[in-house]
Amino acid sequence: MGRPDAPPRVVAFGGGHGLAAALGAWRRLTPELTAVVTVADDGGSSGRIRREMPVLPPGDLRMALAALAGDDEQRSEMTELLQHRLGGSGVLAGHPVGNLVLTGLTELHGGDTVRALDSLCRLLGACGRVLPMADVPLDLVARVETVDPDDPARTRTIRGQAAIASTPGRVRDILVSPADPPVHPAVLQAIATADVVSLGPGSWYTSVLPHLLVPRLRAALAATPARVVVVLNLEPQPGETDGFSPEEHLRVLQAHLGGVALHTVVADVDSVVDRCGLLSAVRACGAELVLAPVAEPGGAPRHDPERLATALADVLGPR
Repeated sequence: MGRPDAPPRVVAFGGGHGLAAALGAWRRLTPELTAVVTVADDGGSSGRIRREMPVLPPGDLRMALAALAGDDEQRSEMTELLQHRLGGSGVLAGHPVGNLVLTGLTELHGGDTVRALDSLCRLLGACGRVLPMADVPLDLVARVETVDPDDPARTRTIRGQAAIASTPGRVRDILVSPADPPVHPAVLQAIATADVVSLGPGSWYTSVLPHLLVPRLRAALAATPARVVVVLNLEPQPGETDGFSPEEHLRVLQAHLGGVALHTVVADVDSVVDRCGLLSAVRACGAELVLAPVAEPGGAPRHDPERLATALADVLGPR
């Protein structure tokens, strides 16, 4: 795969805690790592900032930076500061310091978020690079199935990531607005030269699928020679994927691939009830299945970065 005797170039897509877990695994395998991060968050600190300032929502970008930060004492202290949420009850209460720092750096660099992110990567001694999935803030628009037992066929249109996550009922489909946002050339270049592209884990409809809904990203992913790897979630997410089995997650993903080839699906061996069903769904995508223990020991529904790294190393094969 890729260049002989060179570390693989990996591009990891996602947002929030799911992407942070994937980055924690990939950084154990390669320094050639690019995180492409969702910019649709409109809740909490990110929502407050994007409503008041002409910037991308910084929260998921901050979390990716923290996941890639150097682990020496000085960088660890800086990362802790960026993740710290301000207390009190005033207008700044609840803002992570890193959200304000990234917003301030973006202003200093004339609105150039990528330049601001690169500056923070250098300050943090980051293992890799963090880039936004689009150059403008995105809104998510979902069709959500009602939970009203007297009207099971009725659906509602919900706008905004925070509203979608908090609306009872199963998400049926999702769109991004604007429908064809600009994408930074650095993102397209990273995809074109990648050895591996990874999707997931994470909130399926609001962190994973949106990347496939951006035409320029999807076209780049369809054209890349990279191996495309999907890491499945450990359990359904309330609201978004209630009752979904691993194979249902995969079928929803397949419906959004739009010409993107899928090569490998990684699933936690203890989270899969119907192995035959999942294997059938994986083969329908033209991919191979890797079953491995990738969850934290003790039953916590979180991916363990070290275990996940071991499974992903098998995907990469000998180098």
